[in-house]
Amino acid sequence: MGNNIRITKKFAFETGHALYGYDGKCKNVHGHSYKLSVTVIGQPISDSTNVKYGMVIDFGDLKKIVKEEIVDVFDHATVFNKNTPHVELAKELEARDHNVLLVDYQPTSEMMVLDFAKKIKNRLPKHISLHSLKLQETDSSFAQWFASDNI
Repeated sequence: MGNNIRITKKFAFETGHALYGYDGKCKNVHGHSYKLSVTVIGQPISDSTNVKYGMVIDFGDLKKIVKEEIVDVFDHATVFNKNTPHVELAKELEARDHNVLLVDYQPTSEMMVLDFAKKIKNRLPKHISLHSLKLQETDSSFAQWFASDNI
């Protein structure tokens, strides 16, 4: 019998994007109030001399990782796929002092959640695994990433 526990922390950030080549309204620059749920899995620390005794991970430590890797980077930025002609629009916005983020993927919720998973996994302590991510772009639309789907 294991003692694995899942811990989840929620985050929110405002991000603009445009989907180059898309056949609907989202080809236009627009924004979302994203909600990100980050779930990690591990065993509570059993060493009673450890200041984090009884915790899988300190919520504050998880918050620091996700803020540095995701929230502080994406919040109030406009994201463009740098491998499209949108790079010209991005350069114009940057020249006008806008916060622009160029990524090497189409900035859909699906691709963003893949990017986020990679970034968060790289920062987690060795004894903790990323279990899942849920990135909500509207009240009724979200993308999920599960470690179990990506073995």
